[in-house]
This record gives sequence, C-alpha cells and structure tokens, in this order.
Amino acid sequence: MASKLPAAISASQKAENEVEAKHDHLITELESSEGHTPSTLRTIYHDNEHEHFAKKLESRIKLQDKEIEKMCHRHYQGFIDAVRELLQVRGQANSVKDDIALVDSQLQDSSKPLISKAEELIECRKTQKNACSVVETLELALPVLEMYSKLQEQMLAKRYYPALKTLEQLEHTYLPRISRFRFTQRMCSTIPTIRTQIKEASMSDLKDFLESIRRHCSRVGEAAMIQMAVRSKMDENLARKVSKKQTANPMNPFANMEANQEDEEAPSPQDLVDFSAVYRCLHINTVLGARDQFESYYRKQRRHQCRLVLDPPANMGENLNGYKTYFHNIIGFFVCEEHILNTSGLVTRNYIDELWDLAVQKIVGQLKTYSAYCTDASLNLSIKNTIVLFCHTMKGYGFTVSTFYDLLLEVRDQYTEILMLKWVHVFQKIFEEDDYTAILVRDEEEYYYIVSKFPYINEKLEKAKFPKRFPFSQMVPKVYGQCRQYIYACLKFCEGLHLSHTEIDDMIRRATNVLLTRTLSGSVSVLLQQPNLSLLQLIQIAVNMNYLEKSCDYLEEFISNTTGAEKDSVHASRLRGTAMFKDARNDAEERIYSQINEKVDDFFEIAEYEWNRPESTGMASGYVTDLIAFLRSTFQSFSHLPYKLAQTACMSVCKHIADTLKAQLLDDNVKQVSVGSLQQLNLDLVQCEMFASSEPVPGMNDGTLQLAFVEMRQLLDLVIYGDWSSYIADYGTERNKYARVQPQTVLAILDKMKASGRKLNNFLDSFSRSKKPEKDKQQLLETVMKRIKALNP
Repeated sequence: MASKLPAAISASQKAENEVEAKHDHLITELESSEGHTPSTLRTIYHDNEHEHFAKKLESRIKLQDKEIEKMCHRHYQGFIDAVRELLQVRGQANSVKDDIALVDSQLQDSSKPLISKAEELIECRKTQKNACSVVETLELALPVLEMYSKLQEQMLAKRYYPALKTLEQLEHTYLPRISRFRFTQRMCSTIPTIRTQIKEASMSDLKDFLESIRRHCSRVGEAAMIQMAVRSKMDENLARKVSKKQTANPMNPFANMEANQEDEEAPSPQDLVDFSAVYRCLHINTVLGARDQFESYYRKQRRHQCRLVLDPPANMGENLNGYKTYFHNIIGFFVCEEHILNTSGLVTRNYIDELWDLAVQKIVGQLKTYSAYCTDASLNLSIKNTIVLFCHTMKGYGFTVSTFYDLLLEVRDQYTEILMLKWVHVFQKIFEEDDYTAILVRDEEEYYYIVSKFPYINEKLEKAKFPKRFPFSQMVPKVYGQCRQYIYACLKFCEGLHLSHTEIDDMIRRATNVLLTRTLSGSVSVLLQQPNLSLLQLIQIAVNMNYLEKSCDYLEEFISNTTGAEKDSVHASRLRGTAMFKDARNDAEERIYSQINEKVDDFFEIAEYEWNRPESTGMASGYVTDLIAFLRSTFQSFSHLPYKLAQTACMSVCKHIADTLKAQLLDDNVKQVSVGSLQQLNLDLVQCEMFASSEPVPGMNDGTLQLAFVEMRQLLDLVIYGDWSSYIADYGTERNKYARVQPQTVLAILDKMKASGRKLNNFLDSFSRSKKPEKDKQQLLETVMKRIKALNP
C-alpha cells in the first residue's frame, strides 16, 4: 500500500501538470490575436474544466495587472513631460491656424477670377461636347436621310430595282445605327409600304412589257425569218436586196471592211424588244421572296398569249401575207421565250417544249384547214416555201420541226391536185388550138425549134429538103413541153424538203404517172369523145398518140437528169404513160374504124335495093361504086400511118361492109327477095371483092381482106346456084365449101324467096334444071327446107 500511494500521487500530479499546461496554452491563444475564442471555449466546456480554467484565468489577470502597475510607475514622469510639451505646442498651433486662415482668405480672393474662368471653361467644354455629340449624330443620320432621299428619287424615276436595293441597305445597314431616334421608327414603318409599291409598280411594268412583246413579236419573227432566208439563201430576191444594202462604195477601199463589221454587228431579232422590264421585275420579286409567284404569273400570261398567237388572222386563206403574219407571230413568240430562257432562267426548257408541242398540233391543224381552200398552184408553192423557211427558222432556235415536214407531204399531194386541175385546162387549150395537121417547117430555124421542143430524131427527115413535114401535129411538142413544165413545177415543191435524189425522183415519177394516167388520159378521152372530129383529125390524133407513147422514154431520161438520180436504178418506178398513150391510140383507132364504118353506113343508107327486081342490071350498084372510090381515097391518106393501123382499118371496113350486106339481106323489113335482086347483090359483092384483092393498103395482098367477104360469097353462091345437095351432104365436114353458111341464114332467105310469089317459078327453076312439073318442084323445095331445118340444132 505504501508503495502504491506515491505512484498514485505522482500520476495525479502529472495529470494536474498537463491540465495546467493546457490552460496556459489556451490563455496564450486567447491573448494572441490569432486565437480562436469560440473553439477555445468549446474545448474548455467540453472537458468540464471551466471552473478550474476560471481560477487560472483570474490568477493570470492579477498577474497582468501587477505588470501594468510596474510599467506605469516606470513611465509616469515621461508622460507628464509629454503633456507639458503638448500644451506648449497648442499655442503654436493656434498661431499657425491663424496664419493658415489668413493665407486661405488671401488665396480665396486671388482665385475668384480663376474659378470664374474655370466655370466658363466647363460650360464651353459641355457645349463642345454637345456639339460633338450632335455632329456625330448628324454623321450617322445624314447617310440615312441621303439614302431615303435617293430612294424617293428612284421611286419617282421608276427605277424600282435600284430603289429596292437602296431600301435593303437602308433597312439593314443605316437605320439600325440610329434606331434610338423617333424618325427612324417612322421610316421603318414605311418600308413595307414602299416594298408593296415597288412590287405593284414592277408588275405594272411587266404588264406593259407583255403588251409590248405581243405587239412586237411579229416584227421579231419577221426579222428572224429574213435572217434565216438570207443565211440559207432560200429567198433570192431578199438576198439580193440585203446584198445591195451591204454592198460597199467601190471608191472607198475600206467600205468592204466596214460592211463586214456592220454585218457582224447586225442586231439580232431579240434586239427589237427591250427585255429589261422583265429582268427588273424578276430581280425585284426574287429580292422580295416572291419569285415562284412571279414565274407562275408570267407563264400563265404567256400561255394565254400563245393561244392568241396560234389563232390565225382572218385573211390568212386569202393571200400569202396572211400566212407570213401567222408565222411571224409564232416565231416571234418562241424566239422571245428562248431568249428569256437563255438570259434569265424565268422559264424552263420543259415549259417551252410543252408550249411548242401544243403549238405544233394547233399550227398543223390550222395549216391543213386553210391550205385545203387554196386552189392556186403558185400560192400553194409560196405557202410551202414559207413553211420550209418557218421550219428552218424554228430549227435554228432548237425546236423540233419533223411534224411540219410530214405536213408538207400532205400539202404536196394537194399541190399535185391543183397542178392537175391547172394542166387539165392547159391540155384542153392545146387540143382546142391544134389544127391536127402534120407540122410543116420551111427553114432550118423552124426545124430546130420543133426538135428542141420534142426530141424527134429521123435521119431521112433531117436529110430531106425544105419544106419538111413532121409526122405529128403541134399537139405533140406542146404536150411534151407541158409535161416537162409540170415536172419542173413538181420539182420546185421538193426544194428544201431534205429529200434524197432517189426520193425526189420517185416522187416526180409518181406525180408524172398521175399526170399521164389521169389528167392527160382524161383530156384525151374527152377529146376523142368529141363528135365533130373528122376522120383526118382522128388519124392525126392516132399518129400523135404513137409519138407521145415514144416520148415516155424521153420523159424518164429527163426526170433522171433533172433529179440527179441513177437512170437505171432498180428502185426507180417506170412511167405508165406508155400504156395510157397506147390505150388512147387504140381508142382513136376505134374511132377511126367507127367513123369509116359510119361513112360506109351512110352509103348504104342511100342505097335503094329493089328486092323484087326480076333481073340484075349487069353492073354494080352506084352506091357501091361510090363507096369503093371513097375507100380508095381514104386509104391513100393512110400512107403515113403505121401499117398495122391502116391494115386494121381496112380489114375492119371490109368486115363491116360484108356484115352490112348480110344484114340488109336478112333485114326483117325485107319480106320478099327475088333471084334478080340476089344477082344484083352478087355483082355488088364482086365489086367489093375486087377492092379487097387490089391491095388498098400496102402489105394486104395475102388474101386476108377477101376473107371478110367469104361468108357472103358462100351464101350467095349457095342460094343463086342451088347447090343444096353438096351443102346438106357436106355440112359439118371439113370439105364443106359452104362451111361459113349457117342453116338458119339459108332458111331465112328461102322464106323470103318463097314469099316473092310470082317469081317463084324462076326461083324453083334454080332447084332443078329438068322440066319437071310445077308440083314436083314445089315438093323439092319443101324437102330441101325440111332437110336444112334438120341441120339446124
């Protein structure tokens, strides 16, 4: 226990020492300015040592008071000395104060003028500052006012696009600089109104432009067509006029250079129209943000104008000027639209192509309608040339014109029809003026004139002396010449159609075939149907047809030379005029045969047969003699005809004579026929047979003509000589010498012979040379007639 007690005392003492040291530290912290009183107090109260700390703090205060007392005792005398010195200084301080007050009063009196000047200077400085402020404000406001004044001037001068640009600058650049002023706000409030005025004014200008371009599009189109005509040399008269204007003065060596420069600087058709209005309006609407609306309005108005342009003028079908005006308006419209496309982009290529497609349909329809009423070939050709020039002009501006070339093919057919009508009158006039006599030339000039008109080559005629006679009449060279003129007329229509030589050749040949087979053929048919044509005229027509038939080869060669196509091309169609002329010649020959036969009928009509004549006169009838004389003179005039024609005519007339003789004998009006009349008819027949055997036409000496009278000869021999047994026995066999005689013909004559009555005895004597009774002869006749009837099926 004794050992533990000191240890406990020492531990307690140690703890107290620690607390003392802690409190000393805390007090030191409190004394120092760096101490943290709240944290110190918190520490003291947290350890419940505040009572002990208070005691420690009180002891420390006492200690500090003792230290203060010691210090005061040590410095008290010095303090008393300091107070005494301070009191002494107070008097001096009052003296200094009075001196300072005096100096201040003097300073105040002397500085009053300076202060006055300073105040004036301050006021001047304020004024100067205000003036500078005003100047700066005016420098900001004057450009705004100048721009606004400029805007007003531009509006009055109708310079709307520059006014719009000025308005934009005013709104976005100048007005924001002086936005604090009230007049700026008023200006800003007028800007929308000015924009509206500019837009309305620009649209008014656009309407004026649209009206102007509608009036001037004809001039633009005319200038474009003239330019293309001169460039492509389609209009020679116009090209000559332009070349005369551009021809320089020969006395001026620099004139050609100037003319070339003028030609190079010649205004284009677009220069005839001022497009500035539409450009301004486009730019204005673009700036205003209304470009789409503007484009829509412009295209709508131009579509409407396009419809108006496509309506033809009222007098379009009357003359060429109507067609030109129509094309000028169309070309002017699309040239302007093309220019707008290339310079502004206001329209698109699709828009123009769409308008053009619609226009092509309308134009083609109008041209078909109006050209159908055209009946003048020259006007139709001029219309074609105008259409071709129109196509070239539009193609030069990039438009498709193939449809118009298809239309020209239809116009070509119409042109061909017009030519047909014209050439009908031409051929009719030729036929009416021709005298249908062979051409007689008296000198070399006349000869070569005819040869130049018609390519007739005949060495015999060429070597003959003047006067010379061509085998054909004036109709042949005139018809041939008119066919060539027709070919030239058709060829004119092919110019500018971009056809190859082969296509042109084929077209000309087809048109010429139509001319020959329809127009000329119809005219020849009308000519041959004229009842007043004489036999000599018909003969000459037949000769003419023969030479016109040969002229087809010359026409084919002429077409090939004119069109430049190969002569013997497999694709070249042949002219069908040869067959037409051959048919016409056949018709003429038929008319010749018919007219000769009509003359023969005239002779037979004046014949007065006495069919009950008891006996013949012993010589041929007078009408037969006259007929033979007429035929001989007629066939002598056939000497220049083709042998075949003369031979056929001769054969035809002989056949007709034989048929007429037979018809007279078998005529129902002839009731009785005597043997004497048969003998007289036999003498007439002999005269005709003698004519047939006399070779009236060269080359007819082979007995061909006699064959025409064989039937009549066999009939008369059978009836007159009564060789009935041979006829009946050999009927139907090759050895029958009456092979051409038909039973019904014989029966008809026998009936008429029986009816002659009193002449019956003579008739019956012809049946039998024996002196049989009358009754037996009658029975023999009845028997012969029965047997002949049996032969007739």
